[in-house]
Amino acid sequence: MANIILSSTSPRRKQLLEQINLPFTIQTTQVNESYPKHLSPKEVVMYLANKKAEAISSKQEDAFVIGADTIVVFENEILGKPESSEEARQVLKKLSGNTHSVYTGVSIHYKREKEIFYEKTLVTFWELTNEEIEGYLHSGEPFDKAGSYGIQGIGAAFVRKIDGDYFSVVGLPVAKVYRQLRRMGYVGPPFSFSS
Repeated sequence: MANIILSSTSPRRKQLLEQINLPFTIQTTQVNESYPKHLSPKEVVMYLANKKAEAISSKQEDAFVIGADTIVVFENEILGKPESSEEARQVLKKLSGNTHSVYTGVSIHYKREKEIFYEKTLVTFWELTNEEIEGYLHSGEPFDKAGSYGIQGIGAAFVRKIDGDYFSVVGLPVAKVYRQLRRMGYVGPPFSFSS
């Protein structure tokens, strides 16, 4: 059985693969996350996911290597991880009472094969009070999250509804990843066992 390698430092992606009992290791390397400015949001996440997978797969051809990237988009603006409290505050004010898009791109490399895809999910926030925003900033949760919130954490209190894959918003469309691994020849847990 070929190894699975997750090319990501994200604790959330790690938890999602663990949740479906998929055996994997983590390997990462520094990747320049700049991208051509003419790319659409779906192209951005697939481009960056592929860069992350490629950085590891070039040295690990006999493993399934998974790279992923997630962005939040509101009114055609990509909202990355905030660099300050003020930036996070302004982002949360923009998202308050509105619907935004979350794109997660995935690239899976195995031997000479490569599959790249993305998932788009719409997330609608309740109207947020200044007190809620300030309290959330004080929690520290927004600062390593695209769009300045974590749907799997305290930020869940802001979400009115979602249309699409919840797990993709967390950071990885894990069911789609599993099915793609199977299509590429992966055989193993969670749905196989030896008698």
